[in-house]
Amino acid sequence: MNNYVLAIDQGTTGTSAMIFDCTKNEIIAFDNKEFKQYYPENSWVEHDLNEIWETIKITTQNIIKKSNINPKDIKSIGITNQRETTCAFSKNGIPLEKAIVWQDKRTTSWCEENKENYKFKNKTGLPLDPYFSATKMNWFLNNSTNVKKAADNNDLCLGTIDTFLLYKLSNSKSFATEPSNASRTLLMNLESLSWDQELLSFFDLKKDFLPNIQDTFSNFGTTEGLDFLPDGIPITCLFGDQQSALFGQACINEGDIKCTYGTGGFALLNTGSEIIHSNNGLLSTVAFKFKDKSIYALEGSAFIAGAAVQFLRDNFNFIQKSKDIENLAKKSENNRTEDLFFFPFFTGIGSPYWNPSARGCIWGMTRDTQKSDISKVCLEGICLSINDLLESFELDFKKKIKSLNVDGGAVENNYLMEMQSSFSEILINRPKNIETTAFGAITGSLIGNNDLKIEDVSNFWKLDKTFHPNNEKYYFEKKKKWKNLVTKIFS
Repeated sequence: MNNYVLAIDQGTTGTSAMIFDCTKNEIIAFDNKEFKQYYPENSWVEHDLNEIWETIKITTQNIIKKSNINPKDIKSIGITNQRETTCAFSKNGIPLEKAIVWQDKRTTSWCEENKENYKFKNKTGLPLDPYFSATKMNWFLNNSTNVKKAADNNDLCLGTIDTFLLYKLSNSKSFATEPSNASRTLLMNLESLSWDQELLSFFDLKKDFLPNIQDTFSNFGTTEGLDFLPDGIPITCLFGDQQSALFGQACINEGDIKCTYGTGGFALLNTGSEIIHSNNGLLSTVAFKFKDKSIYALEGSAFIAGAAVQFLRDNFNFIQKSKDIENLAKKSENNRTEDLFFFPFFTGIGSPYWNPSARGCIWGMTRDTQKSDISKVCLEGICLSINDLLESFELDFKKKIKSLNVDGGAVENNYLMEMQSSFSEILINRPKNIETTAFGAITGSLIGNNDLKIEDVSNFWKLDKTFHPNNEKYYFEKKKKWKNLVTKIFS
């Protein structure tokens, strides 16, 4: 009896898999596997697609074993993925190069050289920035012998991670994507939700290289020829990770907003059927498309969030585990951090400043600065980066944000959430299930199966805790100083 949905959540630092029991309406198994990050040159970030594919197999096998289910009872699969990360592979599904990760800045100079001629922000909702996929595709074609050769031989597939995984799962039968991913490429027209010839020409790309764009919740094909899953399981949802988290947070109504604290921090606000073009450094994007109805969102992107804590763990050995930063940061005192700042701009600044050349720094250290102080302002730097996004949302949406739904591994840190509430002067709502990215893919797959209605997604969301602002003067003064310094140094 087909009672289970498999979610594959392919993220920046690891892959997660989740099994959902449709009879019990609960997650019965979860597994995560990290993979290697490659830094071949300064500001370059790459992933090995074969290693990513191996994590798909391992995590899927592990959750099948943990849940003790028959894989033939999996009724469908939903996929959610790191967006903008760009893949080049042959029509046999063989990677031609390592994937260029969304954090990668190798196309910065190309963007600078061409920004005067880029007149398409209303069409794409995006600025010209190395963050987005088309700049990376252009780089592949101009710098990789393997990719150029494949293009000449009509053997080239370009796409984001969702497209690569779908292609592999379907034994090279399904070459597709959907609008929440396609809207992050700089190649899709936001209104028509199709590849745009004017944009393709700007980046010197051919439509033949790109996948078909389908509804987010639809039939993308079935599994075939795998050694870890049976043939014939329908793949009924593809979802960019941040839009999937928006959906998993039950932000299905206009004005609903969430923020995911993962490697980076990403806030999305549901704008309904309206495309809102930002005047304050935000992105216009697609939340999802279903049965020809398009739902849009505004997005603010802070490239570094949880990765800042990993930096202190791995580079400075401040802590053994990321979660240890909470207790260490609590040992700090306000009088030692009033003028101490951690700017987590290791890979540039996203919204609202959009400066790809910015770099991280710790500002204002004195002889008495301690590990606990740096740990505390590291958390503050994450919160203040997110607050910059929220202030832009209020300006563009023209409404006060009163509460924010949060998810991602970092939100287990109560101190971080207390800080965010206090800096932003809003309520922070943390759900019981903080793996909402994977859960969005599960609910999306159920919708793609016609087993669930969109309006019923909210029935799955359960509150764990609400954090309330601390109105100490410290937070107001720190926020003011942050704004002045970021404006002077980085913008």
